[in-house]
Amino acid sequence: MIGLKPSQGRISAGPFGDESGPGAALCISRTVRDTAAMLDAVCGPGVGDTVIAPPPSRPYMRELNGDAGPLRIGVIDRYPAGDPVHPECADAVREAGRLLEALGHRIEADYPAALSDPGIGKQIGLVASSYLGLALDQLAESLSREVTADDVEPATWARAKRGRQATAVDHARALIACSGFRRAVHQWWADGYDLLLTPTTGEPPAPLGALASDPTVPVAGSLSAKYTAFTRAFNITGQPAISLPLSWNSAGLPVGVQLVAAYGREDLLINVAAQVEQARPWASRKPR
Repeated sequence: MIGLKPSQGRISAGPFGDESGPGAALCISRTVRDTAAMLDAVCGPGVGDTVIAPPPSRPYMRELNGDAGPLRIGVIDRYPAGDPVHPECADAVREAGRLLEALGHRIEADYPAALSDPGIGKQIGLVASSYLGLALDQLAESLSREVTADDVEPATWARAKRGRQATAVDHARALIACSGFRRAVHQWWADGYDLLLTPTTGEPPAPLGALASDPTVPVAGSLSAKYTAFTRAFNITGQPAISLPLSWNSAGLPVGVQLVAAYGREDLLINVAAQVEQARPWASRKPR
C-alpha cells in the first residue's frame, strides 16, 4: 500500500484542526494514480487557514507520466544516529536505490545532517506528546467517557501523559527548537538535492499487538520509536513524503521505502513514484 503525507498547508485542517501542527494525513491506496486523484480532490486551503502550501502548477493526475528528468537523490540506509536498521529494511533501500539509478537518477549516500542531532528527538517528542494528549481528550469527548490506559498501547499512554505534564513554556521551547531544526533540514534540499530515500520504518512489519506486548512503558516506547524514526522528522519540517511497497520479505510482507521531497513538491513525489510503479508494479501483490 502507498501512503502519501502531503506538505503542511496542502490540505485544510478544517475548523477542528491546526494546519500548523505536526503531521498531515491523506490516504492509503494501492496505486499512485489513486493517490494523485485523491490529492487533486482535496488539496487547497480552507477559510481562515494561515499555513497554505503553494498551489501545484498542474493537476497531480498529470504527473503520472513519470517523466521527471534525472534527479539528485540522497540515500540513508541506517538510523541517522548511526545505528543499523533491520537488514530487510536496509536491503529494501539499497534495492530501491539501484532501481532509481537504473531509471536514470543520480544516487548519493547523503542526507540532512540535522537529522542526526542528538537533542532534537526529545523536542519533537514533546511537541508530538502535547498533540497526542489532546487527541486522547478529543477521543474521550467522542466516546462520552474517560479514556484509560487500557484503551491504548503503553507507548501512546506514556507519551500522552508526558504531554499533559509539560508546561506551556516547555512546549514553546520545543517549538522554537523544532523551527531551527526545520530550517536546517530544508537547507539540504536548497543546496541542490531533489529527493531523499530512506526506509519507511527501521523494522519489518510487526505482528498485531507486538508494540503492546510488553507492559513496561520505556520498552514499548523504544520499540515504537524504531517504526517512526524516519517519518516523524518530516511531520515537523512539513515536507511531503511517500511510502512505497517496493520490497517484500520472506514472510510475504511489504517492506516500505520512503521518498521525501522539498516543501510543496508533491508533484515530484507522484512523478517519480509513477516511474517506479511502472518499472515494478505492486498493486496486484497482497501480503500472505
